[in-house]
Amino acid sequence: MENSDLLLGPRPTPATASLPALSPQRITVLDDVRAHDPTRINDIAERLGLHPNTVREHLDALVADALVETTTEPARGRGRPAKLYRPTPAADPTSASREYAGLATALAGHIARTSLDPEADARAAGRDWGHELARESGCDAADPHRAVLDLLARLGFDPHDGGHAGGIALRQCPLLDAARRYPSVVCQVHLGIVEGVLEELGAATGPGLDLLPFAEPGACRLFLPDPAFPGPTLFDERAADERAADEGTSR
Repeated sequence: MENSDLLLGPRPTPATASLPALSPQRITVLDDVRAHDPTRINDIAERLGLHPNTVREHLDALVADALVETTTEPARGRGRPAKLYRPTPAADPTSASREYAGLATALAGHIARTSLDPEADARAAGRDWGHELARESGCDAADPHRAVLDLLARLGFDPHDGGHAGGIALRQCPLLDAARRYPSVVCQVHLGIVEGVLEELGAATGPGLDLLPFAEPGACRLFLPDPAFPGPTLFDERAADERAADEGTSR
């Protein structure tokens, strides 16, 4: 067993995880555009042994995903100049993830140095983020547990569900370096994201919701509230506040 296998906590999320979900053939076309920037449809088709129409369909989809952009070849005599394709900065996930990780580390350091309660502020920020993510992704309110797993997978955490008692192993972390430097901040942001998603879906967020950073070799461990004992939800708390306000008004 290698020494790296004994390290507590998850492994870094691969940079390619930050790209949209692409088919193997579409990834091959994107890689060809990266390698031969700028390039034409017929040239890509010849190098990859694909029909030009097939290449065109993949390129149109990559343009729609903002991974490839078009330009035109300088005019050479008569006729329409050829369309050229080149990768956008978003097609370089390594560069994008480095910039994102650097910004996240700087923000975590700022919170840790200036906040009177870094953990509470970090969790509150994560909670707001979780609400936005749940709204944007159209999470299924009928199955909050599955919604959390799907969202964590899309964020690059590689979650493995061990059931309620076993919790969820988070085997990757998109901000691992920042989390190791500022665990009380970054890990609370991640816990807040989960809490915000559950709140947005009207699910339980009370006792049982917890995140154990670097809990074991190869993973952090996330625990969700037991659905059999839901406790008060965000909507229950809002209703209670409204009832209290109404009672105060009627007196």
